[in-house]
Amino acid sequence: MDRAEKREFVTALQETFKVSGTVVVAHYAGLTVAHMNDYRSKMRDAGGTVKVAKNRLAKIALQGTDAEGISNLFEGQTLIAYSSDPVAAAKVSNDFAKGNDRLVILGGAMGKTTLDADGVKALATMPSLDELRAKLVGMISTPATRIAGVLQAPAGQLARVFGAYAKKDEAA
Repeated sequence: MDRAEKREFVTALQETFKVSGTVVVAHYAGLTVAHMNDYRSKMRDAGGTVKVAKNRLAKIALQGTDAEGISNLFEGQTLIAYSSDPVAAAKVSNDFAKGNDRLVILGGAMGKTTLDADGVKALATMPSLDELRAKLVGMISTPATRIAGVLQAPAGQLARVFGAYAKKDEAA
């Protein structure tokens, strides 16, 4: 890389750190190309991205961002996984690390909060933004359904009573 490419890369990476909901840093030493491609495709399906960046350039890009506290994690063969959804990058990285012991999660950042490896794992167990929205809609719509059922019950009972009287009058 020449200087212009490095400057451009650092600028792009700095913008990524600013807009990402979550950044996960991990060691990937020993991962085959097939495993790395599998990891990248799983992350892409979840709405995230995986990048391998030079540690020195990543540390420069972290300066002045909310995630500046994770600069000490960039030692050795590191990669960054990030997503705008606060849970997606952590969830995919944690799931992939369970199946492949060569991916070692070092830590990460969520906004201004610096996370260690256990923090990333805890974040991975949380429901995603879409799952939370679905639960919220379900909680809101359930009482409305119950109210509608309660309001319709007396009308249904009245209709059955009138129907019974009508049948009784026809029989008589």
